[in-house]
Amino acid sequence: MDVLWETPEPLTVRQVSGQLTERDLAHTTVMTVLDRLAKKGFARRERDGRAWRYRAAESREAYVTELMLNALDQTGDRQAALARFARSVSGAEARALRRELEALESREALPAPGPGEDAPAG
Repeated sequence: MDVLWETPEPLTVRQVSGQLTERDLAHTTVMTVLDRLAKKGFARRERDGRAWRYRAAESREAYVTELMLNALDQTGDRQAALARFARSVSGAEARALRRELEALESREALPAPGPGEDAPAG
């Protein structure tokens, strides 16, 4: 997935294999892993002649967000898990979270557009 996340254009199996220089993987192994990633929805593939080209289905951030939400679903007490998480982040991470929460609250405080009106830009 790292190779797919780091490359904006779709890649063939051979191109992915070529970027995995630190590991000596067989072409068929890379092909199998990419096929499984596509079947699970982590990668998307498109035909390019006889070959498939693969790209990440979502950004790394979206994938990690989904993992975090799934982890929260596993808890019996989401608020307790969030509180424990908040106590474990660094000061810079806490400030980033605070900024995002404040921005979210600001957007939620805006009135909904009436019929025929455009939503506020933001």
